[in-house]
Amino acid sequence: MTNNLNCRISDQELIEIINFGNQPLGNGFLQEGNFNKEYFFEMKLGFCAESKMVQLFNQPKSEKMFNENYLFFSETSKYMQVYFEDLFKNFLSNDYINKNKFIIEIGCNDGIFLKHAAKNNIKCLGIEPSKNVAEISKNKGIEVINNFFTSKLCNEIINDHGKVDLIYAANVMCHIEDIKDVIYGASLLLSDKGLLVFEDPYLLDIIEKTSYDQIYDEHVYLFSLTSVEKLVNLFGLEIFHAERTNTHGGSMRYYISKKNNYNKSENALNYFNKEKKIDLSDVNTYFKFKKNVENSKNDLINLLNQLKKNGKKISGYAATSKSTTILNYCKIDSELIECIYDTTPQKIGLFSPGMHIPVCDFKAFYEAYPDYAFLFAWNHFKEISNKEKKFVESGGKWITHVPNVSLI
Repeated sequence: MTNNLNCRISDQELIEIINFGNQPLGNGFLQEGNFNKEYFFEMKLGFCAESKMVQLFNQPKSEKMFNENYLFFSETSKYMQVYFEDLFKNFLSNDYINKNKFIIEIGCNDGIFLKHAAKNNIKCLGIEPSKNVAEISKNKGIEVINNFFTSKLCNEIINDHGKVDLIYAANVMCHIEDIKDVIYGASLLLSDKGLLVFEDPYLLDIIEKTSYDQIYDEHVYLFSLTSVEKLVNLFGLEIFHAERTNTHGGSMRYYISKKNNYNKSENALNYFNKEKKIDLSDVNTYFKFKKNVENSKNDLINLLNQLKKNGKKISGYAATSKSTTILNYCKIDSELIECIYDTTPQKIGLFSPGMHIPVCDFKAFYEAYPDYAFLFAWNHFKEISNKEKKFVESGGKWITHVPNVSLI
């Protein structure tokens, strides 16, 4: 594990915002016999006054988080399947993609996006460090390099394939500790008019919703336009357009090119101005966020204890990476939440990281509804509420902590 006191961008000393204590790997669901082998790290969030980047002090080594046992599969969500299909069509309509262009996706996962390029005979290449999901992409006819995206790899790609017209990444850039090397590599790899487009959970959404569950081992950075612009400027790049999306509870999609290639869009300018008004450059903004997180924690513990005292059965809905931060920060175990229901075959029968709540097959959820279900996948609530109408009709209620602890 890297142990940083300084910003990874500016090398200036980080200001501590909040300490979540010892946390396990967010996606480190495990078997009962492996409890004594579980990995923990001190998860502290910091802010750099120079780069304006919000980031973890410490992050586990990438090989611990992304490997042959990685348990996140994008295609398990129908919403995400539609989302990436629509995005591909959008890129086509704006001519960011056509049959004469070359696309690379950083962190292509199970091929949920690039499969559309492969089907349309558009040259594409996936970069995916986790072997199990890389194999799923390959089975869809996608060429995949099972490795991490680095500047060294970019030089190899240039030699083998030439320059790239579009580099795309979804919920990936915030995972990469050596982000400077990645942006440098992208600057080498892009053709003269090429675009780097990536989207990640948006810092402003996290602050406004107190969605502290977006902070876990994989998310070493919480990006804003302000911090991303400062970062990419170091390598002759700039943001020229930005789009806010609803994925992962609120994300920002950054459109980046070499400097002076495109005029800044009105959308991008508006978001830059909004960040100035909310003052994302002031550390006091993050101290207020810390207080809101602490209040959310206390409200959640009080609610769960009261429901349990009243004899209510509480389960979790969806074994997400995000749930790991909530459960361990709030010290919620199987005494409060009996189990977590999930549809991912690879997770069923395992236990949640740190607090060791059993993960059960969704079939059992339908056989005997709990009184309350903690909505860990709150960012998919629209999809879930349509799917689980019978749960509510039977008298069941949802628990959420976003934007406030409440019952739905």
